[in-house]
Amino acid sequence: MSADHSDTFRQHDATQRSSEARDLVWLPIPPEEIDGLPDTLEYAHWDGGPDFPTDPARCAFYCVPYMKPPQVCTRPLSAMTNLRVVQTLTAGIDHIKPALGDLAPGVRLCNARGVHDASTAELALTLILASLRGIPDFVRGQDAEEWRSGFRPALADKSVLIVGYGAIGSAIEDRLVPFECERVARVARSPRTTERGPVHPIDELPQLLPEADVVVLVTPLTEATRGLAGAEFLSRMKDGALLVNVSRGGVVDTKALLAEVESGRLRAALDVTDPEPLPAGHPLWHAPGVLISPHVGGPTSAFLPRAKRLLRAQLNRFAHGESLAHLVATTG
Repeated sequence: MSADHSDTFRQHDATQRSSEARDLVWLPIPPEEIDGLPDTLEYAHWDGGPDFPTDPARCAFYCVPYMKPPQVCTRPLSAMTNLRVVQTLTAGIDHIKPALGDLAPGVRLCNARGVHDASTAELALTLILASLRGIPDFVRGQDAEEWRSGFRPALADKSVLIVGYGAIGSAIEDRLVPFECERVARVARSPRTTERGPVHPIDELPQLLPEADVVVLVTPLTEATRGLAGAEFLSRMKDGALLVNVSRGGVVDTKALLAEVESGRLRAALDVTDPEPLPAGHPLWHAPGVLISPHVGGPTSAFLPRAKRLLRAQLNRFAHGESLAHLVATTG
């Protein structure tokens, strides 16, 4: 081997060893599009495609692809033997948490608290106003060239109950403030006090539901909240009340909801359903008083800048050995 070739080989070997010494990060956003990432880490771009960008065993920090099916998001996990952090780009973690049992102890799971507050709160308000003011009927009238005038309820003077008062619930209340609601009540897993007033524990729902004209669901999907809005919950809602779900479809018992809306007693505005996607022919599609949007609370122009800010902050913490934000679970 010539001296020149020997030098080239040694340089390549040193570069490879240096690269392998750095922690590897898999990102669903091209890393060159995120300013301020620490240069002490190595990056690979993977957004759920069939081919992995590197050996998954080298990955230390895995950011889960956004808006991909659970089977795609979890596919590389079993091979990620050196994984230390799983970062979602969603507030909910129900699509990834079941796969964590196969990981080594000590892997941290972080969610994207704050990334979707603005866009999900906007949609919640949109669904409330559209349903109350009869916008779907106006659109159908426009399609049919019919002038469908009439008297409609307003959001002003209504009582709103937010079930799941976290960051998104608080953002929804921020947007309700200018609409002159008579009352906004708040419910979370545990009671606390905020600047706007008390947050009631979830066991007070039976007393709060009959007072609400609009009930907004924004809870995470857990074993405790699955089917929360079931027959008993819905029966306690006042006649003519509106149920808005911007959390997860499984929080609502679909059969129980269908019974209430088909009777005409309740109305619903749903960004999420169970099952999801809602299949053709499902009775929810044509149930009276039901407005459906196809799980679009998060994917808006507000997503990408906020996701980039989250990843930049988290990866700088990770690179410097600092505590990560939004830690929701640790394996083992």
